[in-house]
Amino acid sequence: MRKSTRCLAAATLALTLASASQSQAVTVTMACGTVGMELQMCKDGAARWAKKTGNTVNIFESPNLTNDRLGLYKQQLAAKSSDIDVYQLDIVWPGQLAQHFVNLKTKVPAAEVNAHFKGIIAANTVDNQLMALPWFTDAGLLYYRTDLLAKYGYKSAPKTWAELATMAKKIQDGEQKTNKAFTGFVFQGKNYEGLVCDAMEWIVSHGGGTVVDASGKVTINNAKAAKALDTAASWIRTISPAGVTTYGEEEARGIFQAGNAAFMRNWPYAWALGQGEDSKIKGKIGVAPLPSGGAGNAATLGGWNLGVSKYSKNQDAAISLVRYLTGPEEQKIRAIEGAYNPTIVSLYKDKDVLAKNPFFGSLYSVFTSAVARPSGPTKTKYNQVSQAMANAVTDVLTGKKKGQAAVAKLSADITRIKGRAW
Repeated sequence: MRKSTRCLAAATLALTLASASQSQAVTVTMACGTVGMELQMCKDGAARWAKKTGNTVNIFESPNLTNDRLGLYKQQLAAKSSDIDVYQLDIVWPGQLAQHFVNLKTKVPAAEVNAHFKGIIAANTVDNQLMALPWFTDAGLLYYRTDLLAKYGYKSAPKTWAELATMAKKIQDGEQKTNKAFTGFVFQGKNYEGLVCDAMEWIVSHGGGTVVDASGKVTINNAKAAKALDTAASWIRTISPAGVTTYGEEEARGIFQAGNAAFMRNWPYAWALGQGEDSKIKGKIGVAPLPSGGAGNAATLGGWNLGVSKYSKNQDAAISLVRYLTGPEEQKIRAIEGAYNPTIVSLYKDKDVLAKNPFFGSLYSVFTSAVARPSGPTKTKYNQVSQAMANAVTDVLTGKKKGQAAVAKLSADITRIKGRAW
């Protein structure tokens, strides 16, 4: 974004904040996530807006797991409740919840909207209406112990899943001589949306497609997808503990940050926490693209966005809060303090941001080419598709099914969910 355009957007937002402060003060309730530093940073940002405008923000603490959060949100919105004004929305939710949110396209200057990655704006747009503004983006990453790779003679992170398995096993066997709790690789193996994200990375990196393609065709029933799931299942009890099938983001991070794993799949937020003063592995963490299964690297697109409920009784103030929190000033603070990936393109060239998060620059292409889950083509039925996929992957990881049987059943299940059309 050109400097003049950026200045114009900033001036427009400043006028909005000023007008919000001049009107009668109101209380806005915002639903925030609680993973890692998320809740505290949400509170801090909301407090800065409140100080600028004279309004008050109440923070509603959402459940950790995305599935639980979505269920709660659906109940609130179906009841047309005005209890929550601003919702934190997963990148895959707009198609399911669009009817409940204010169209921000007519409320926010184009310059502000255009400052964000086009693909993320597109994901938040339903029927040409902008349901939410991007707050931070995500893509799956491979974290690794730089000290342990050096100790065991490895000069770089693994490029393939096979290399990861070999390296993880060698490091695990060596470290377990003095630390029985040590494991090779931790990831999100619990039956929930996080597992769908991990599985997308395995499947796409093996050339197994995107489960449902852009035209709506169900594509999951293929040998490469089956191989990807069988490969992941082979890690259980060899380089990953049996308990990994109960891990979400925080469980995996806890083990890695305590110094008990060589490798971890997680989102960018884990970087800042791993470099914290209380981290046992501060200064010993590397970040790389996730390995390839033969068809290149794949990172699932994640990220969260802020939308204003149609049932809010304070829509103007809620829109002001959303614009402030998703603006460049707040996104820069969140990037520096919490390693939350900005959605504003210009911040990836900001020297202060890159100084704290060097991988934002070196892995820029990972974030810009991340693979979307099939929420677009499956529309309002995505939640059913996602659950069917999580169930199928769980069956493979827990040894109930082999990959080929699982993808065949998943294909049939998704076809049934689709019915005559998406």
